[in-house]
Amino acid sequence: MRTVSHWINGDTVEAEAGSRFAEITNPATGEVTAQVALASRETVDSAIASAAAAFPAWRDTSLAKRTSILFAFRELLNQRKGELAEIITSEHGKVLSDALGEVSRGQEVVEFACGIAHLLKGGYTENASTKVDVHSVRQPLGVSAIISPFNFPAMVPMWFFPVAIAAGNAVVLKPSEKDPSAANWMAELWREAGLPEGVFTVVHGDKEAVDALLESPQVDSVSFVGSTPIAQYVYEKGTATGKRVQALGGAKNHMLVLPDADLDLAADAAVNAGYGAAGERCMAISAVVAVESIADELVAKIAERTRTLRIGDGAKDSDMGPLVTAAHRDKVAGYIDAGVEMGATLVLDGREVSDTADPNGFFLNPTLFDHVRPEMSIYTDEIFGPVLSVVRVESYDDGIELINANPYGNGTAIFTNDGGAARRFENEIQVGMVGVNVPIPVPMAYYSFGGWKNSLFGDTHAHGTEGVHFFTRGKVVTTRWLDPSHGGINLGFPTNG
Repeated sequence: MRTVSHWINGDTVEAEAGSRFAEITNPATGEVTAQVALASRETVDSAIASAAAAFPAWRDTSLAKRTSILFAFRELLNQRKGELAEIITSEHGKVLSDALGEVSRGQEVVEFACGIAHLLKGGYTENASTKVDVHSVRQPLGVSAIISPFNFPAMVPMWFFPVAIAAGNAVVLKPSEKDPSAANWMAELWREAGLPEGVFTVVHGDKEAVDALLESPQVDSVSFVGSTPIAQYVYEKGTATGKRVQALGGAKNHMLVLPDADLDLAADAAVNAGYGAAGERCMAISAVVAVESIADELVAKIAERTRTLRIGDGAKDSDMGPLVTAAHRDKVAGYIDAGVEMGATLVLDGREVSDTADPNGFFLNPTLFDHVRPEMSIYTDEIFGPVLSVVRVESYDDGIELINANPYGNGTAIFTNDGGAARRFENEIQVGMVGVNVPIPVPMAYYSFGGWKNSLFGDTHAHGTEGVHFFTRGKVVTTRWLDPSHGGINLGFPTNG
């Protein structure tokens, strides 16, 4: 059986004797296709040491050389991104076109990082005080750890590592053990692009590996994406050991549909954003907030469109693939059971799996609930599956109140043709990323990605200028070149003059 192992010092490192392993499955068939080595603390420590050893030379490599390697990586990725998409589909299950879109969105951050020289410029003040000059610089942190989730095995790491590497840091990536092969593929691409050994490292593992990264004194920053409880754990444990941490947590993304909205557009958006990637997106719409006067019509349009979706192997002609594991499929099915028990109206039952799907795969059909109440678990919890809940409200104000009361604040959207209502929504909503007639408002790479409230622990979002600041720290240098007529001894506090 193929074994996915660690990438340290620019090459694959075989798993040490006595290693633990986890199975890698094809979610569309249930077939075990490979195994991944789970790193011990000793292996993680050696990976971190390798990155720390590579950091000084990479930090001192010129910006021109660093960005030339970024450009080379970008070109190689552009030429071969189809390969990476196929790997993602084979291990995650999302349809091939969606996997290709994931790679393309990650590539946007690589392209952004190619222009990082402009964003690393400091400032200079001549003669701030008499014959004293002051200048500022931004310098890399050191070793940057990235702990990424299963749902975007390429894009989420690329939110962080292009900026970190371009800024002069060395990176240790710990991908999800559910779909780890994308990380090794990208590591090989970095080597081909000319990145020095040790600057990009991959260690596979579970909580033992995560804790080793969080506790290591050689790790200077941690970037994490995952569920809110784990994000909080990573933030608290990482900051307790003096690290800079950005921990992006869970979501419960709402889509408010007003009576004047184009309901065909809104229904299309709800289906696309609710069921794309089988709902395994942190930016998925899981709650449609419909004003009562148009709710019946909107639900009917959503159901009509959902019934046309083809469910099956993501590598074939399908609209929606499986969930990532059998355990996760069963967990999501349990939420459907709970929604029925609590009295929500089950419009479409995803437990009735399409006959176009392999019975051994981890499939659920799209599920649609209506008349969902805020106390129901299908509303309160991040399900992370193809379950769409419609919550009815009487007015715009009620919709705003509902969304703002939610403990999550990752993404949201409003569908309306009223510019005044949209502008008010932008201003009043307590959510980090907002769409107006756009259901999945994932920002471009030159803006930052991140939520509010329980969707983010830490002060800094991913990529954009905030990402550049996260992976660098400021230094201010005050300079005076003495001439023979220096002022002599003066024990007073320095003043500007």
